[in-house]
Formats: sequence, C-alpha cells, structure tokens
Amino acid sequence: MIVVWCLAELVPAVHVRDAIVLGHFTQLSGPHMNHALRTVLHLLDPSLFVLWGVALVALALARGRPRTALAIAVVLAFAPLSAEVLKPLLTHGSAGYRGTRLGISSWPSGHATAALTLALCAVLAAPPRWRAVTATIGILFAAVAGAGLLILAKHMPSDVVGGYLLATMWVALAVAALRAAALRWPVRRDPAAS
Repeated sequence: MIVVWCLAELVPAVHVRDAIVLGHFTQLSGPHMNHALRTVLHLLDPSLFVLWGVALVALALARGRPRTALAIAVVLAFAPLSAEVLKPLLTHGSAGYRGTRLGISSWPSGHATAALTLALCAVLAAPPRWRAVTATIGILFAAVAGAGLLILAKHMPSDVVGGYLLATMWVALAVAALRAAALRWPVRRDPAAS
C-alpha cells in the first residue's frame, strides 16, 4: 500500500501513467454505462453498507461462528473508516486527465475499500461449499465498482488500488486474529451437530 502511494505521488512518470489510464477508462463513459455504474456504486452508500454488514454478521452468527461475526464487524467498521482517515493525511496535488479534475483527498478510495471489504467479508461468512461462488461474485462486484470509479472519473487508478490493498490488509489481519484465537482457544464442535 505504501509503495503504491509513493509511486503514484512521488514518481512523476507513474503519476502521468496513472492519469493516462484514467483517461482510457473515461472513454468508456456513456449515458447507459454511467447509470448502471452509479447504481452499483449506490450499493455502497453508508446505509446500505451497514445493512450488508449486518447481514454478513447475522450469517456468521447463524452458522455458529461468533468469532468470525466479531471479526467481520470490526473489519467492516474499521476498513472504510481508515480510508477516510488516510485521505486528508495523504492529500496530493490536484490530479486528473485532460480537464478532468479530482479532489486532493482521494487516496485511498473509500468506495473501492468498501467494495472489496464486503466481498472478502462475505467469503469469511459463507459456508465452505459456497466460498468459491461467493468469492467470484464478490471479486466481480469489487472490480465493477472500481472500474465504475474510473469510468465516472471519481478516482485515479492508484486510489482504487490503494482502496483494494487497504481492504485486503484489514481482512488479512482479521484472518490472522481468527487463526491465533483458534490456536489459543480451540472451539469444541458437537459431533452430533455435524
């Protein structure tokens, strides 16, 4: 994550390439495309994000996995929050491409962070036999949301990648904590329940 920010912010050639890639994505813009992408991004509005989060926590609890439910709740709270905290700390010069200007506080993308956080938390909550399907749908959703941010010129590509990396970091920390907890306090399963 740090490397991506440093390259995008401090290396002029990378900054220019970032803007050029944004320009290529914005060429995909069109009325129908923009409407569809705004609909996808609307699914990440704070109130809907909370609903998705409650559903994932409830699923983990229903599956008898309270530690996973707690980990999901923590990740869903802190991943997007950390993106919002990092934005003003990592402000950059006005970025854009051919007249398209973005705000100075756009790294990492909160929408990209939220999209991949939801996708990865859904994989944590899903039953093992559904994890591959859940992961595929989740990654497609996060990819469409990320592409939408670029096509609509809401973020630079490095902002989206930064958001994805931030989400991945939080989920990796949660998985590490879950594994450490399982080693320290093993969960006893009722053989009759299997």
